[in-house]
Amino acid sequence: MAGVGSGSESFWGAGGPPHPGRIEYRLMRESVVSQYRRGRLGRLDVCDAQPELLRVARNVGRETTTTCPICVEAKLVHVSFAFGPRLPSSGRALIPGEIGELTRNEGEFACYVVEVCTKCCWNHLLRMFTVGSQGRTKARRRTTPGP
Repeated sequence: MAGVGSGSESFWGAGGPPHPGRIEYRLMRESVVSQYRRGRLGRLDVCDAQPELLRVARNVGRETTTTCPICVEAKLVHVSFAFGPRLPSSGRALIPGEIGELTRNEGEFACYVVEVCTKCCWNHLLRMFTVGSQGRTKARRRTTPGP
């Protein structure tokens, strides 16, 4: 399995430079890590992953080449979630490669990538983006007014 970087060695992340509809949370991540290292935030403040997120990370997460910035002992895992039409209201965890399937469906889906350390429970939202198209519907039949 090829690893994915989420630290400074992969400045833009796996998807390349930002594009419309994509929000990066890298600056917020660096701020939180910096505050932790300066002692302004405690480990319990930053290592607060919920049990369900940890379970998803262990079972369907994609291992990265980036070491956890908090415990500096484990590699981070990326977990992707999607929200949109015909998905549960709580969203759905995606297995690697499943985002491509969403682009073929009708409707627009909001996708979130979260980095997780399964050892110390660090987690942070890395990016949000949309896939699909809300305008991808059947062509409307044009009617002309009668005489």
